[in-house]
Amino acid sequence: MMMSWRQASNGTARSIQGHGGTYAANGGLLHRPLRSSMSARDNRNRAVMPTKTVQWENGRLKIIDQTLLPTVYREITLDSLDSVWEAIKTLRVRGAPAIGVAAAFGVLVGVREKSPKDVADTIRTVYESADHLATSRPTAVNLFWALARMKNAADACAEDAQDAAVLLQSIEKEAVAIWAEDRRLCRAIGEHGQALIKDGDGVLTHCNAGGLATSDYGTALAVMFRAHELGRRFQVYADETRPLLQGARLTAWELTEARIDTTLICDNMAAQVMKEGKIQLVVVGADRIAANGDAANKIGTYGVAVLAKAHDIPFYVAAPYSTFDLELASGESIPIEQRDPLEVTNGFGRQTAPDDVKVYNPAFDVTPARLIAGIITEKGVIRPPYKESIDLSREVSDGLN
Repeated sequence: MMMSWRQASNGTARSIQGHGGTYAANGGLLHRPLRSSMSARDNRNRAVMPTKTVQWENGRLKIIDQTLLPTVYREITLDSLDSVWEAIKTLRVRGAPAIGVAAAFGVLVGVREKSPKDVADTIRTVYESADHLATSRPTAVNLFWALARMKNAADACAEDAQDAAVLLQSIEKEAVAIWAEDRRLCRAIGEHGQALIKDGDGVLTHCNAGGLATSDYGTALAVMFRAHELGRRFQVYADETRPLLQGARLTAWELTEARIDTTLICDNMAAQVMKEGKIQLVVVGADRIAANGDAANKIGTYGVAVLAKAHDIPFYVAAPYSTFDLELASGESIPIEQRDPLEVTNGFGRQTAPDDVKVYNPAFDVTPARLIAGIITEKGVIRPPYKESIDLSREVSDGLN
């Protein structure tokens, strides 16, 4: 078996990559392509994430360092509030749902780091930790949603908590609940969206909205994982997604691990594959959705939606309700993160542009609701007109709770 060594310093895993899987230095298997772990029949119809993206074990926060994928698989432990902030800012952990989950546990990391002595000090530390993490990235609303839940959980327990330890247990329970809810919601999104994919379809996706962007199963990729599990045969076209290549590094990795037929394309090839009739459906994720259905996602998504409209291809967004920001009337109010110009001029350590060239590097764009055929949520597929559909769906959900 052909293998290549990949050593990760200061992490929890050194890996050997080969056709049989990725092995730890001591010979243990970190993750294995499904072809080697299942029968040929089962292998065709099943999608399995190789590991949890965000883990909370024995009071410590672990994540997959996604900046190293696909050539190096490394789990890192985040033992300080600043290390959690840095991991979110530098995209070691990314994807709106995963950011929210990591931030919830990050509040716990901040509290444990400070070791508050009483209830009042613990609540103050919860707020300080949450406020600091909120400055890491501005666009993904799940970040602020999760941090608000942690603050609310602390406030709710303040009067009854006998000491700091009891309060810490309560907010830890809330963070675990956020993590578990995300896993359930992603599975529900996959179930509701899978019927959109027919045998023989070509499905295009942009950036990464898979298990690596959530706690387990993904949003946009959950639709594909579930359709694959049900035995449908289709092909996915994954945009590479410049400038950080999340589609090439992460989506292509997840889909090939799941044995889903996947073709990687450059972003500027999307129009051509649509023109050639290879694409029957587009499914992407979202980082924030306004009350009118406008959706912010990784830069380049808006262009894909315009192309899909021009070729009469349905364009769907997959996201849980925690990604909706109903306080924003439209996408015009969604804050767009501006990132380091070096991501464009010196991507992955190699200079590809002159030193003095100006760079514009927005991390996201906003797709207008008029270009979106439907929004796949954990409660079903929402159709236009979105303002009315979103309000009705929320009312029905509140009535059932």
